[in-house]
Amino acid sequence: MLGYRFTKFTPTASHSTASFDTLFALLMQLLVYTSGDFAEAMSWLNHLDRQYGLTTDEYGMGDFLRDLKERGYIDEAEPHSGIFHITAKSEQTIRRRSLEEIFGKLKKSRTGNHHIPLSGIGDEPTTDRREFQFGDLVEQISITDSLRNAQIHHGISDFLLTEDDLEVIEHEYKTQTSTVLMIDISHSMILYGEDRITPAKKVAMALAELITTRYPKDTLDILVFGNDAWQVEIKDLPYLQVGPYHTNTVAGIELAMDLLRRRKNTNKQIFMITDGKPTCLKEGAKYYKNSFGLDRKIVNKTLNLAAQCRRLNIPITTFMVARDPYLQQFVREFTKANNGRAFYSNLQGLGSYVFEDYVRNRRKTLR
Repeated sequence: MLGYRFTKFTPTASHSTASFDTLFALLMQLLVYTSGDFAEAMSWLNHLDRQYGLTTDEYGMGDFLRDLKERGYIDEAEPHSGIFHITAKSEQTIRRRSLEEIFGKLKKSRTGNHHIPLSGIGDEPTTDRREFQFGDLVEQISITDSLRNAQIHHGISDFLLTEDDLEVIEHEYKTQTSTVLMIDISHSMILYGEDRITPAKKVAMALAELITTRYPKDTLDILVFGNDAWQVEIKDLPYLQVGPYHTNTVAGIELAMDLLRRRKNTNKQIFMITDGKPTCLKEGAKYYKNSFGLDRKIVNKTLNLAAQCRRLNIPITTFMVARDPYLQQFVREFTKANNGRAFYSNLQGLGSYVFEDYVRNRRKTLR
């Protein structure tokens, strides 16, 4: 018996067929890396085509561009200019694909509520009944059940309805949440040979898509922070770029608290995506900066704000996109001061996190 004989594999035309879906998936990934620059993303895609033979004689890049335009993913800046930019449809597609990549495919919720296992004055009636208690609202009383009890207890001939006859319909609470998403765009997000801003944008877009599709009754505000902090729209997420900034985490948290203060929902939370290194404070019109290590003055101010959020019942969930031990140690201190949560993500696989939950006081790995 000769056994197995191995030879070098040479792909033929049948193994290298291009399709719109294949090229489109690559383009969506490239647009995240190029911060929404369609021309640069197409330049990269053409380079990949020359290197790996993505297109064929039957379907080329010209066909792909035509399909993108016909399906509403790109539009010309001016008629016949040849300069294209991505549309809102592309922006939503990028966010949806980021959500699927990180959190898996989730079905869109029609109700958009967070259910909790508590009963009381809520939106959703249950089949449970209980005796009337002082303080219950009239709207909670089940008239049919209460009249039946009155007939059983006092007879049909003489109608009498007492407090002991009343039954109350139990309701389930449904919570609505106001969320602020903070994104670090300081220069450290691209330092040391690591591209941290691209994973940060993917997490941000996934969270934004999760909240807006699965919990449409919730509110979502998004801000970025460098030397200062300012608010951005969801549609701006694919275009975010790192600037020549330090990391003013304090300014970001203060703006987040201000945004949440305007929201009427009882449940409020902050999601922060960062490499975990605050390096800047604003004192009047001047900036106090220190990029070397962790400045105790800056750290203490940041931890004080985390504790202040804790007193206001505003948990902060930190998405940490750096692996430096001393930065992770700061995030642990920050999370403990806030009694919040922390996700530690490596840059190669955003689907795997180490989840530290100081609320439940336990550790587990999410995959």
